[in-house]
Amino acid sequence: MASPVNFSMRHLVDGALRQLWPPTCIACGQMGDAASGRDLCTPCHRALPWNRHACRRCALPLPMTDADGLCGACQTASLGALARVTASFAYAAPLDRLLPMFKFHQSMAAGRLLAGLMADTLRDAASAAGGASLVPIPLHRRRLRQRGYDQALELARPLAQELGLSLGAGLLSRPKATGAQSRLGKAGRQDNLMGAFRVNGHAPPPAHVILIDDVMTTGATLQSAATALRAAGVACVEAWVCARVA
Repeated sequence: MASPVNFSMRHLVDGALRQLWPPTCIACGQMGDAASGRDLCTPCHRALPWNRHACRRCALPLPMTDADGLCGACQTASLGALARVTASFAYAAPLDRLLPMFKFHQSMAAGRLLAGLMADTLRDAASAAGGASLVPIPLHRRRLRQRGYDQALELARPLAQELGLSLGAGLLSRPKATGAQSRLGKAGRQDNLMGAFRVNGHAPPPAHVILIDDVMTTGATLQSAATALRAAGVACVEAWVCARVA
């Protein structure tokens, strides 16, 4: 079983190895781009599914012919407690290989690469966010013990540093152990996450919170976390995710 301490050690070891050997593309195994120092080759970088044309409210990838900027669902309903979602990528190749490597196979190189790529797409959003606090979606303590790390925190930490925003890692906790979301439909995901999150601390929370997570599918997890934050007095909650499932 992995532990948070061992995972932190892998950060240090991974950084030391990068000083000795040039980067290798994590997606295809070819030589990485030495100029950028990232573990991605030029062809795989060109193949990245940047989510440049998406619903301005829920980040669903849209066809280029869609001019109004809202998907069909957002034209008739709001995101509720979430003001908006921004996704750096659509969930497609090679993201569909990189994200599972990071989330389930403890690939620090993949996590570092994804956080860096996210930062590249979020600089304008960060400038507009002002004094917002980045809050990673937490894992329940049982899942954290099993996995050894929280992938959302591992994305949020370098993003906060790179983009000059504060990190509110302890603001939100997950006292309810929920079942796997991937096995449920939209209604089941919402029921599964009811009351899953709790806002910690006695001081007033930040006025503006940006939730950080790896992937958004239906948005049930983000919505549940945002509902808890709004109930605790947060005025505006939005979300930044690495990838959005179409």
